[in-house]
Formats: sequence, C-alpha cells, structure tokens
Amino acid sequence: MQTQKICNAFTLDVEDYYHVSAFEKVISPAQWAALPSRVERNTDVILEMLNKNNIRGTFFVLGWVAERNPGMVRRIADSGHEVASHGYSHRLVYNQSQAVFREETIRSKKLLEDTIGKPVIGYRAASYSITRKSLWALQVLAELGFSYDSSVFPVKHDRYGIYSAPRFPHRLTLESGAAIMEFPLSTSKVAGLNLPVAGGGYFRLFPYFLTRTGLGKINNQEQRPFIFYLHPWEVDVHQPRIKASLLSRFRHYQNLDTCQLKLDRLLKDFSFTTVRGVLESESARNAIATVDIAQYTEGAR
Repeated sequence: MQTQKICNAFTLDVEDYYHVSAFEKVISPAQWAALPSRVERNTDVILEMLNKNNIRGTFFVLGWVAERNPGMVRRIADSGHEVASHGYSHRLVYNQSQAVFREETIRSKKLLEDTIGKPVIGYRAASYSITRKSLWALQVLAELGFSYDSSVFPVKHDRYGIYSAPRFPHRLTLESGAAIMEFPLSTSKVAGLNLPVAGGGYFRLFPYFLTRTGLGKINNQEQRPFIFYLHPWEVDVHQPRIKASLLSRFRHYQNLDTCQLKLDRLLKDFSFTTVRGVLESESARNAIATVDIAQYTEGAR
C-alpha cells in the first residue's frame, strides 16, 4: 500500500493527558498547572516519526498549551507542519456561550499567529463538539477569518457527531450567506452505516487491519482522501493514571502500549500531508461540493 496515489491529511490534536473531556468531572482547569506536563515530550515523539517518514501534517494546538510551550509550537512550524487552532481551554463548544467561544477563539488564534508569525486558517473543536446544538460556532469561525474547520464527525456518539453531515470535504454555506470549508472526520461505509475510522480511540481499540481496510476503502474504492487524527498522549504508556469512571478510563488508557507501533505502520501504509494541502488538491480537481448547512439538520428529532 506504499504506492498510494491519494494524499491524506495527518492531524494531531496537541493537548495534554489531563485536558481530555473524559476527565473534566475529576480534574478542573484550576488543577492543570500543578500536574506534570508530558505534551512536549509526546509531541516530539510524533514529530520525529513524521520526520523519519518525510511527512508533513497539521497540528491543532490548544491555546493553553501554546501559551506555556511557545518553543514547541515554533518547532512544529519550523519543521514544515501546519499549525491550526484547537481552541483555548478545551471546553466543549456546546457548553460555552457564543460570547465566550468567540473570545477564546480570538485569543487562541492570535496567540498562535504571534508565536509562529503566520496566519492560522484551520480550527478543530475540543472533542468534535460542533454538533447540531452548536452550529452557530461555524458562523463565528467564518467571521474570525478561518478558512476551514475540522470538527464535524458524521457518526452517532454520546458526546459528538452530526450523522447527516457529508463524509468528505465540502464547502459549507451558512445561514448568513458566508461559507467555510469543512473537512469532517473520516468514516467508512459498512452495510450503509458510517463506521468511524479516523483515528484516536478508534485507532487504539480497533485491530490495525480493520483501520487499514476502512481507510484503504476510502482511498481505493471511493477515490477520496481521508483525515486521520491522534493526540500526543496516545503514544505515552507512562502517563499518570487519573481516577475517573470505568468508561472514561477504558476510552483513555486502552491499548496505549500498542498505539505507537500501529502509527508507525500507518505512516508507511498511506500517503499524508497537511489539511491545507489536501483541501488545495481537492479544490484543484473540483472535488469539493457546496453544501447548505440545512443538510446538517436533516433527520434531526
């Protein structure tokens, strides 16, 4: 599979182990600064893996992390990767007011741009929390100058997902008439259903052959690019253990010990570049459809 003709988007959501939404009930933001940080060490592990494979990707950096690790952010940019925004505080969008979301998004965007000296045009919400309850966030992103978003997951899940959203990159027309590009998290069609194969916990939990088959189907049968995501903490088997619910611990810690080996295989099995690079390529071959945001609410109860 090393001769893949289609180039896919490799993305990393740059946050620390204690930022994840699954732990928000047991770790408050006031505690973050007192916890041992491992984000720089883990991000460097993945940077080295990408460098060895001559791959450039998109790093969605949390503003809180960037504020405390500006050298890491500059190192990401200087290595040729795209720096994008992951918001500031990792609060779920649908739990924020529009005013707070706007304020935090402006803060994060400016912080990243001041750090790397380049425009930041991409955004990804914490835990893919742009859902039907928070579609207003896309309008805010367009108003703030973002060219694309990658927060919509076309699956059914207890915390995120817009199942009726298109599966591939599209130009989304908003109610105001403005538009923003959306690169949804990748799914594979199985028996008419969207199976999540985009990475993260699914990558750790599923056998590698299942992920490879699902992603290969997108490239080879559907002739479209996929988007893959991971978090730095997912290659860190030695991270501190948080006392949380059984479900949260399962989602976070399961198969940490095999993730890096699987990632190494993935980087060799498929071709990757930045989100920006994939979107430019798709636009050049007129493969990006224009979709009205009303499609996102089709079938909603």
